[in-house]
Amino acid sequence: MKVVLFCGGLGTRLRDYSTDVPKPLVPIGYRPILWHVMKYYAHFGHKDFILCLGYMGDKIKQYFLNGQGSMADDFTMSDGGRTIELVRNDSADWRVTCIDTGLRTNIGTRLKLVQDHLAGEEMFLANYTDGLTNMPLDKQIEAFKQSGKTACFMSSRPSQTFHVVTFRDDDSSVESIRFVKDCSIWINAGYFIFTKDIFKYINQGDDLVLDPFQRLIAQDQLMAYKYEPFWAMDTFKEQQELTDMVMQGNAPWQVWQEDKGGLLW
Repeated sequence: MKVVLFCGGLGTRLRDYSTDVPKPLVPIGYRPILWHVMKYYAHFGHKDFILCLGYMGDKIKQYFLNGQGSMADDFTMSDGGRTIELVRNDSADWRVTCIDTGLRTNIGTRLKLVQDHLAGEEMFLANYTDGLTNMPLDKQIEAFKQSGKTACFMSSRPSQTFHVVTFRDDDSSVESIRFVKDCSIWINAGYFIFTKDIFKYINQGDDLVLDPFQRLIAQDQLMAYKYEPFWAMDTFKEQQELTDMVMQGNAPWQVWQEDKGGLLW
C-alpha cells in the first residue's frame, strides 16, 4: 500500500531545530525522524511514499535528491574521491513522491491535494512524522480489514509527563493530581489506515480530525487500534531522550533490527 506522510508542519515546539530544518528532518541519532518512520513502514513491505510538503519543503527535497542522507550510509571511495560506491543503501527500493501542499495548509487539505496520486488504491496508509511505535502494523491492517470501516488510527497513552488535575464540586478544591499517563486517557497517535472512501468525508478546507472524523463517527465508520508503546517528539527534551535511546541501543521502534541481534541507528 502507498503511504502518505504529512511533512508540512512548522514544528514550533522544537525551536532549537525548526529555524534550520523542518521537523521531519530533526535527527534521532544519525537519522532524521522521517527516516525512522519510513523505515518502519518499509519493514512491513510498504515502500511507496507520498510526502506532503510545506514548511521548508525544499530541505526535504534536497535530503532525498542528495542521496537520502548518504553520509550515514556505508560506502567505498576510489579515484581520489571521484567515485563513490554505496555499500549499503537503506532506501534503494523506496519510491518517494514529494508534493508541495502549501505552507499553512491543514492536514485534511494536504490529504485531499494528493488524492490524484492515490488513484487506483482501494486502501492506503497515512501518518504524521513526529511519532514512533513498534506496533505490529500487519495486525492493525488485518483488524481494519475485518472491521469493514472507512478509517482507522492508532490510539495510545500520552507520553508527556505533565499532571492532570481533577476538582471537587466547588471547582477549586483539588480532588486528585496524577501523571497523565496514569489516567484513563487515550490519544490519537496517527498511523492511519484509510479506504478510498475517506475522500467522500473531506470537504474543502477541512482539517482531518476535527471535521471528516466527526462525520465518520456519526456513521460508525471510524475505528481505533489501541496500542500503548508510542514515542512522540514534540519538544527538544523528547528529541534528546529518543536520541539517547538510539545511542544506548534501546530503540524499541526499530523493528527492522529485531532479527539482527542489535540496534545500529
